[in-house]
Amino acid sequence: MEEEESWIASFCNVVGHEYFAEVTEDFIEDDFNLTGLGAVVPMYKEALEMILDVEPEDDSDSPGSASESLSDNPTGTSYRRQRGHARTASDYSMIETSSELLYGLIHQRFITSRQGIQVMYDKYLSNHFGFCPRVNCASARVLPCGYSDTPGTETVKLFCPSCCDIYVPPNSRFQAVDGAYFGTTFPTLFLMTFPELDISGNGRKDVTASSALNSQGGRKGAANNTLPPINGVPSNNIAPGLGKGKKYEMRIYGFRVNERARSGPRMGWLRDKPEDLADLDEWARFTTGEVDGYESEEEEEEVEDEEEEEDGDEEMAFPDGGGGRVTRSAKRAASNGGDSVR
Repeated sequence: MEEEESWIASFCNVVGHEYFAEVTEDFIEDDFNLTGLGAVVPMYKEALEMILDVEPEDDSDSPGSASESLSDNPTGTSYRRQRGHARTASDYSMIETSSELLYGLIHQRFITSRQGIQVMYDKYLSNHFGFCPRVNCASARVLPCGYSDTPGTETVKLFCPSCCDIYVPPNSRFQAVDGAYFGTTFPTLFLMTFPELDISGNGRKDVTASSALNSQGGRKGAANNTLPPINGVPSNNIAPGLGKGKKYEMRIYGFRVNERARSGPRMGWLRDKPEDLADLDEWARFTTGEVDGYESEEEEEEVEDEEEEEDGDEEMAFPDGGGGRVTRSAKRAASNGGDSVR
């Protein structure tokens, strides 16, 4: 007899749930990972039992019945039971809705964990999330994300790391998926976890298994074309879909439309990127003292020494301590044209 499909597997196999990862039961059974969800999800206990395929408790059952709750099995072993929920249709519908909400919030936390982000990494390489619809991104892979971490705010969106913009999923079946189930943290954390992963679009990419990749996210045995990092990110992974030659230019009979024209392009600077990416290296600019509002330690010491020397000269010229103001006023008057000091 074939084993019955689990609730988690059946949920992820629903049409429109292709973006979801299957959360492991070990992750769900850890109370730390569920902190605070009991106050957000109605019928929390029943929903959790449904997700883990635990048969609900029945008052008519004897103390030795096979129906167990989560608290009756603290070791976390053999939580799965047959899903013979003895409830009415209305109760089952309410619990099912709460189960979807609870699983979505757990999923938001799971994909930012070490285990979950690896699962999403494999799905990303398998092109499960699709490609960017922007022409100049050349079909770069996208990542699911949300506008908010609060359920009911907005549906799931797709973030393109090539142009750093978000898009509506191309298929309407994803319009019913809450964006909070993926959250706002996942795309950025994913790119920080795999900084050397090639995010540029080179047409429809082949499905690549993670076992065929090296530690840097490239194919094993392939040449490493990674450029020196800037701010901790390889240069070739800094918005490769933006910059010169990556923006659409409006033309009429071959003549480019001026941006000041009434029908001209607007906000073109949003797609700009420095031709020399070294201009974005904030650390190099900070160490050389070129960053606005910052001065190197040597420059600060020189300024302090000059101020101390000026104060010392003023004290020697006016021992009574009252001439400092006159000296400074004289300096200002001299710089303004030599007017007399009153």
